[in-house]
Amino acid sequence: MPLTQADVTRFLTSVHPYDSLDPARLGDLVPRFRAQGFPQGQIIYRRGDTLEGLYLVHDGEVEITDENDMPLSILGPRNSFGERGLARDGIALTTATASADSTLLLLPRADFDALMLAEPAVARFFDRRHARAARENDLATSRVADLMARDPLTCEAGTPVREAARAMAGRHVSSICVLEGGRLAGIVTARDLSGKVVGGGLPGDTPVAQVMTRDPVTLAPSAIGSDVLHQMMERRIGHLPIVEAGRLVGIVTQTDLTRFQAVSSAELVSRIAQADSAQEMARVTAEIPRLLVQLVAGGNRHEVVTRLITDIADTATRRLLALGEAQFGPPPVPYLWLACGSQGRQEQTGVSDQDNCMILHDDATEADQAYFARLAQFVSDGLDVCGYFYCPGDMMATADRWRQPLRVWRQYFRGWIDRPDPMAQMLASVMFDLRPIGGERSLFEGLQAQTLEAASKNSIFVAHMISNSLKHTPPLGLLRGFATIRSGEHRNTLDLKHNGVVPVVDLGRVYALQGRLTPANTRARLEAAEGAGVISPSGARDLLDAYDLIAETRLAHQARQIKAGSKPDNFLSPTELSDFERSHLRDAFVVVKTLQSALGHGKGMLG
Repeated sequence: MPLTQADVTRFLTSVHPYDSLDPARLGDLVPRFRAQGFPQGQIIYRRGDTLEGLYLVHDGEVEITDENDMPLSILGPRNSFGERGLARDGIALTTATASADSTLLLLPRADFDALMLAEPAVARFFDRRHARAARENDLATSRVADLMARDPLTCEAGTPVREAARAMAGRHVSSICVLEGGRLAGIVTARDLSGKVVGGGLPGDTPVAQVMTRDPVTLAPSAIGSDVLHQMMERRIGHLPIVEAGRLVGIVTQTDLTRFQAVSSAELVSRIAQADSAQEMARVTAEIPRLLVQLVAGGNRHEVVTRLITDIADTATRRLLALGEAQFGPPPVPYLWLACGSQGRQEQTGVSDQDNCMILHDDATEADQAYFARLAQFVSDGLDVCGYFYCPGDMMATADRWRQPLRVWRQYFRGWIDRPDPMAQMLASVMFDLRPIGGERSLFEGLQAQTLEAASKNSIFVAHMISNSLKHTPPLGLLRGFATIRSGEHRNTLDLKHNGVVPVVDLGRVYALQGRLTPANTRARLEAAEGAGVISPSGARDLLDAYDLIAETRLAHQARQIKAGSKPDNFLSPTELSDFERSHLRDAFVVVKTLQSALGHGKGMLG
């Protein structure tokens, strides 16, 4: 079925940076996009062709390959491509092929150039993408410390080859490092065991020292991926120990290199979209921590990392909805599944619970509720299996309260706005971050617009929301220090969620309310607030820079924990940071505190 302009509008409002455009600009942009269909296997353009414009994937899948026909990336819905070619006189630097039946939206070059000139937020988005593109998933320039497997299997030189082979089989690895006096003396691989031991007819009690490769080539953790590739190709080896200050700290294998290149959000999304059960999806979502480490190591900004990770949760939710409908039958009336919290804002990290709800069509009867209760339980249970644990506050569609017809939701928002008690403030804060995930999106569009208008006009409600937004404060202590947690499991750490990113999230929500701005993502809200004049350009720049530093410090902390084999959390010890990092992080907290104070005193950020 051909896409209508209404279809394109709904789609673009779910894609950054178009979701930050004001309605008038978006309305002017929509007719300029041309929908084009490509069957599986059709080449969209070849390297060296003149590009027609910017391509945006509406549905399907596109593979991008380099001059050697090596795959660079697989792009799914909401991914765009072609803008780098536009930056170089419109000549394509890669080849794009539809790897599945696909519908693309083409924004002609002249319209793309005009949009970049007219919208600074759009220009910043694509400029940053250019800067990141050379780094993202770039094996050749990634640090060995981010590639290597830690805690490599080791044995002493006198260990019988029989025991070494058993240890390798038990760990499911293809090599074992041999130590003498605590230092690396050699390495034995599965090929050595098959060629030298089995092929040479050696007995099982032969010491590994007799068959090992003595004094193997090593690299330091500070080396980069190209060093590994060059050594492996020159010496025709598949295992490279990593040594620091004479101590064995890791190993890189050809399998590690393949895994590093293979993990991408598009690949995980594709596998989830084809999964037939929550258990099958869980095997995919288990790879999210490794994806987070890879994205952070690749130098990606926090809003890209969290958006890609959230896309995986969105896909899992939609797939579970489809599996639920297949099991329970088609829904009796239209419905919409929405996410709130970090998923609603597209800001999920390595630690995520569920926050969701359902809006039902007003034709829904009491009898219909039984169907949607079963569907909600099926989806929430499936998400829990996938690692998105149940919301401790029961803010989920499984609760009858959060699975209601549209007319009831209108009553909810009207009541919260008219009677802004503390509970209403909390609920409104959560619900202002709603984002449609699957179902009939029109059920939300009118509700969102009407709610924003009514809330922004109620000065008492706005005042209560401002007051509520100031409850989470940055962890600033006296004498340029930090106010760390004083007791308990996380003593002497900073809570980078509740005292780091949440204060900025709360500020962004208030600015969106004041300006009747529709984006749910915090960064998009701050940029939209600047564009709408809710906050000053200088204040917006300061707050965006502060937010970026805090959020990226949080992600870097989680990536370090994952690489160390720990479960990621939000609690950072300041001792993990250098003096330089601590100083800049504190400066970021000061910016947030200053803007909180300005908002609390009714000055906003326009002064």
